[in-house]
Amino acid sequence: MTWMVDDEIDEDATVGVAADLLGLTVRTLHHWDEIGLASPSRRTSAGYRLYTWDDLERLSRVVAYRDAGLTLDAIRGVLDDAATEIGITLRQQRARLAEQIHDLQQLDERLERMTDAHERGILMNDDEQREIFGEDWNPQQARAARFVWGGSRQWAQFAERSASRSKAQWRALSEDMSALQRDLADAVRRGVEPGSAEADDLVERHRELFSNFFPLTQRMQVCLGRMFEADPGFSSYYNGIGEGLATWFRRSIDESARHHGIDPDTATWE
Repeated sequence: MTWMVDDEIDEDATVGVAADLLGLTVRTLHHWDEIGLASPSRRTSAGYRLYTWDDLERLSRVVAYRDAGLTLDAIRGVLDDAATEIGITLRQQRARLAEQIHDLQQLDERLERMTDAHERGILMNDDEQREIFGEDWNPQQARAARFVWGGSRQWAQFAERSASRSKAQWRALSEDMSALQRDLADAVRRGVEPGSAEADDLVERHRELFSNFFPLTQRMQVCLGRMFEADPGFSSYYNGIGEGLATWFRRSIDESARHHGIDPDTATWE
């Protein structure tokens, strides 16, 4: 709290007394003395510093402007300039403060979005999700994913990216994923061989698309391929896109991994 000088004080104050009156430390007063910001005008016969009434008034003003956020250099200017300059300095300080408040509000909004993304995964309501991902989309999928993988590094990465992703960006990703799924179904229908250049290209497109959510290595993709085939939910989903797609895609991912020197039988999640 800023200390106000009492007109009834008629004795000079030692450094300790001045510090107590103003709620400061002796070290702070010594520092302000050393830099010439606010110095005691008198000394005792033993050489101890004494603050006069005017010195205490200056110290009180220093504290007031410091509490208002001014730097010590700015405070020196305010105390030593004409009164007309004080208003300019204070308006400049208010402008800086307004900018800081704006930045803090934006930071708070980003933190709120990141918090929500860690809890919900996708920062869109159910209707918005169906609009972007299609009427067959089940909004519970993101919540179920958090239940299973919420403690993983990949979920944290997914949430961090989701927090800054706009609806337009989600729409673009959804369209890219739909295009990939159509091409996967077409490849299975045409009998494209796993390990062929075309199959490898599709596998890489899948890895790049998934890397928009979290970094996905080829070894991690092998693990996903196993899950796509073995998990009844994923297997049903992929086979619904194209008959036999779950197994074909797992085989294609395995063959692509081999082309990169990875043994799919020993690949683990990274």
